[in-house]
Amino acid sequence: MPRRPRSLASPSAEKPARPASQAATATTKFPVSRPSRSQLLRNARRVLVKIGTGVLTETGGRFDRARFESLCAELARAAAGRELVLVSSGAVALGVERLGLKTRPKDIRGKQAAAAVGQSRLMRLYDDALGPQGVTVAQVLLTHADVQSRTRYLNARHAIFNLLSHRALPIINENDTVSVEELKFGDNDTLAGMAVDLLEADLLIILTDIDGLYTADPRKDPSATRIAEVHGIDAATLALAGDSISGVGTGGMASKLRAASRAGESGVPTLIAPGKQVGVLDAALAGESLGTFVHAPPPPEGGRRKRWLLRDLRPTGELRIDDGAARALREQGKSLLPSGVREVQGTFEAGEPVAIVTLSGELVARGLPSYGSDELRRLLGARTTEIAERLGYKLADEAVHRDDLVLAQASTVTPAQVAAR
Repeated sequence: MPRRPRSLASPSAEKPARPASQAATATTKFPVSRPSRSQLLRNARRVLVKIGTGVLTETGGRFDRARFESLCAELARAAAGRELVLVSSGAVALGVERLGLKTRPKDIRGKQAAAAVGQSRLMRLYDDALGPQGVTVAQVLLTHADVQSRTRYLNARHAIFNLLSHRALPIINENDTVSVEELKFGDNDTLAGMAVDLLEADLLIILTDIDGLYTADPRKDPSATRIAEVHGIDAATLALAGDSISGVGTGGMASKLRAASRAGESGVPTLIAPGKQVGVLDAALAGESLGTFVHAPPPPEGGRRKRWLLRDLRPTGELRIDDGAARALREQGKSLLPSGVREVQGTFEAGEPVAIVTLSGELVARGLPSYGSDELRRLLGARTTEIAERLGYKLADEAVHRDDLVLAQASTVTPAQVAAR
């Protein structure tokens, strides 16, 4: 995957920016021939909109029905001229309200219960609000396992495309009731970033309860300035995000930037916009300047399956390889042979995703191995002519075939960071 450019954030035109960090002052840009922000917003034909819990709730966490009704009117207008898909929070908040809880549950079982109560209520509200405006809504519940499995991923993709062909509005949410921690997306920002590929979206719009990324925390620094445009997301940009202080949602600005980064890896730009502002979708899709627009680098080569392999599969184990094997993968486009594998960590079956790292722990690639962990431990350092002798059979010459492998960005991402994504 191509290396992402250094960060460039351009402050808003409302008042001059006070340089606050490298993220606000870097000068690296994408090619000038790329479409402008306004063009990208106005020309997007398939748009994924993520609505955060903070947008749909009042102070104290109660569901804001007035804002919800207003936002549904905007969604109906947006859907009239393009294909629209929605990732909507709010189910847990509605469940908390209906169950009479004082605060949002922090444990997974409590969240599952609240989601079970709130999800049907959320869909009914959308149906009641959008149905009279001629918009048919459809519920799509996903878990991380649906993305991990290529078959389930494609089934979800085909179902959503079919809904769009009928001019329906798919509303995606995580299936919280059956998700467990290792199968959760984490928050709906992450879900939206991953859904970009699933939908082949042209644009991601994240509606949040703040009006964009700032040069500093505006709650603490009155001179903080909104950043209108960002070219590339790096650690300096993420450092500006701060933490979420909402008691009703799970994601902060950092999670929105990570979702934008994930979308950008697919060549899809992201607008982080003030969801509480009436008319925000109308203004955004008209190309007006609001929120923070995150430009995407040129779309990467390698196809969607390669991006799915690198980003959306959680490694079940790790292969540690020597320097010669790392060079063969990175510089020569070779498959990974057993002779280059020095350590096997974890327990996995053939075809389950693994991280491929150097002996020092640097991520080289991710892939689907031809053999399970027990078999690969018996094949450490083996030449291809020795495989049958060591195992009593041979399934393949390669530990991981090149077609089932995708390189990571050299020297920039660790296995722990990849797993967290």
